[in-house]
Amino acid sequence: MTLTSPSLGSSAGWTDARLLYALEEVVETELNRHLKVTKDWMPHEYVPWSDGRNFPGFFEDGEAWDPAQSKVTDIGKIALVVNLLTEDNLPSYHHEIASLFGRDGAWGTWVHRWTAEEGRHGIVMRDYLLASRAVDPDKLEQFRMSHMSEGFESDNRHSMLHSVAYVAFQELATRISHRNTGHQSGDPVCDRMLARIATDENLHMVFYRNLLGAAFEMAPDLTMQAVRDVVVNFRMPGHGMPGFERAAAQMAIGEIYNMRIHHDDVLQPVLRFLKVLQIDGLGPDGLRAQEELGLYMNGLDSEASKFDEKLAARKARMAARAAG
Repeated sequence: MTLTSPSLGSSAGWTDARLLYALEEVVETELNRHLKVTKDWMPHEYVPWSDGRNFPGFFEDGEAWDPAQSKVTDIGKIALVVNLLTEDNLPSYHHEIASLFGRDGAWGTWVHRWTAEEGRHGIVMRDYLLASRAVDPDKLEQFRMSHMSEGFESDNRHSMLHSVAYVAFQELATRISHRNTGHQSGDPVCDRMLARIATDENLHMVFYRNLLGAAFEMAPDLTMQAVRDVVVNFRMPGHGMPGFERAAAQMAIGEIYNMRIHHDDVLQPVLRFLKVLQIDGLGPDGLRAQEELGLYMNGLDSEASKFDEKLAARKARMAARAAG
């Protein structure tokens, strides 16, 4: 039986454990909905195997990698590596959510299903990169070893509720990053592959977004505080990978993922769908968190506008140089 809120608008009586149990029926409902709408797909069907050939090493006919062998754009290569290295840490992600959500019941079924679906993403992206020779395979493996050897610890590992709030935004952020990478990759095969991955990520976002909505109904004060904390301190899961800051800056300039995209296409859609800034009946802590969230969003919008102006000026300078 689902637990109801001890006192609507109050945080009294709620703990992570109680909320985890209270949300079990919602998880089951969302899991069943997800399984009805999702479609299985075969990673190998999205890889241009006929473009592949042996690399040097054990094969005498191996051909050394060269940047000119791929049609993928420079920004596409950078983003593909970042996106793949992010997917590579799936074992750590599984450990995190299995520890928080559990391995039993509907929660456990979701944890394993999500992990299986995410596993396809790393498989198909790596196969594509190697078959198409889009990036240096030796460096890619070195990056993978370095990144995975560090492991991953979520900023929200202390709280199931914070974790649900985080992934509601992060899954959408990942979808946007994959989709924009495909659009700017310069390769229709890559674009088709990333569109397929983005479809999965969107369904994962819907699952967590709906779960977050149910948490608002049960414990609005605590959920508002969790959303405030997550939004204000948001970081992508790949932030610890080698060279992430430089790659993120290049992806921002390349309009794959930047402050404007983060505000308009990731944070706002989730907040608007759940009507987070319009929720009433909150207690003092929830109301304070809601006000702080609104102020943060306004500030982020202003910062994004400044970034937009700088990016437009940069484009104008580059256009002038090209014309001159």
